[in-house]
Amino acid sequence: MGKGVLLVNLGSPDSTDPKDVKKYLGEFLMDPRVIDVPLWARTLLVKGIILNTRPKKSATAYKKIWWEEGSPLIVLSERLQQKVANQTQIPIALAMRYGAMNIQKGLQELHEKGIDEVLIIPLYPQFAMATTETILVLAEKLRKEHFPHMKFSDLPAFFNQDAYIDVLSNSIAEKLKDLDYEHLLFSYHGVPERHIRKSDITKSHCQIDGSCCKTASDAHQFCYRHQCYETTRLVAEKLNLKEDHYSTSFQSRLGFDPWLQPYTDRTIERLGKNGTKKMAIVTPAFVSDCLETLEEIAMEGEEIFHEVGGKEFTTIPCINDRDDWVEVLSTWVNDWETTNKIPQ
Repeated sequence: MGKGVLLVNLGSPDSTDPKDVKKYLGEFLMDPRVIDVPLWARTLLVKGIILNTRPKKSATAYKKIWWEEGSPLIVLSERLQQKVANQTQIPIALAMRYGAMNIQKGLQELHEKGIDEVLIIPLYPQFAMATTETILVLAEKLRKEHFPHMKFSDLPAFFNQDAYIDVLSNSIAEKLKDLDYEHLLFSYHGVPERHIRKSDITKSHCQIDGSCCKTASDAHQFCYRHQCYETTRLVAEKLNLKEDHYSTSFQSRLGFDPWLQPYTDRTIERLGKNGTKKMAIVTPAFVSDCLETLEEIAMEGEEIFHEVGGKEFTTIPCINDRDDWVEVLSTWVNDWETTNKIPQ
């Protein structure tokens, strides 16, 4: 018996066919940690409304960004897995929270290699109910049902780890070094405001009032909003960005409930209307480029910017399978294998 690692990313439809997209969206949106309303309401919303209207539109969006090898998110995740495996001595498996490459298959792959101790690495820098938490909850459920002999550890949110901030900062600096930009926008995936309050272990700190994220609290361990703003702050500090040259926003809102603000699309529009001609945008909530970065930001975002008078719109790629990111992940894995040490 021995140790192994399970890398977990979001997932993807099997193809750009609307039927495959509908199946994927159904699994994703019926997750109670994604749309956290009572089952009857979630079923009515997802199966009664969204799945009857959205799959065709989403399929069209996926077609715009689909690679010859398949889903960009899957391909990039597989490249990352292979590179980490080449720099470590223990098995590195890959799974997705949603879709065919599911977590049970990933754990089964490790089980068949004689692994009984697994480090689960959610590929999300910041903690959120709809990302990290849903992965760990499902993994534990599967452990109890199918792999009771296994022992799990997990990598906590790494948004403030020096090594990660260095990689993210390097990726931005490389893209901006020859760029005459006026504003850098840090765009994070949005979540409903109620997710922030639900994740507040103090049950009182998170007010989403502009000051709570800057006031030290145990709540920050699981506060997605704080962790996003802290990621921005640390990178800005690392790159010596001027305060009026960068900002933070949140993309991909769904439905009519209040989501984290400011919204990315409206921020891009506001910047253009206020005279910004050259902007760059980075998406640090994602490790791998995907529909939300390649279509929503790089295509729709650029279109919005140009419509309001903007001239140059530069999208900074995710850290994907960069060599320095591979080195960081491999170091974390090797440290865990030899000493059980996990970055905190």
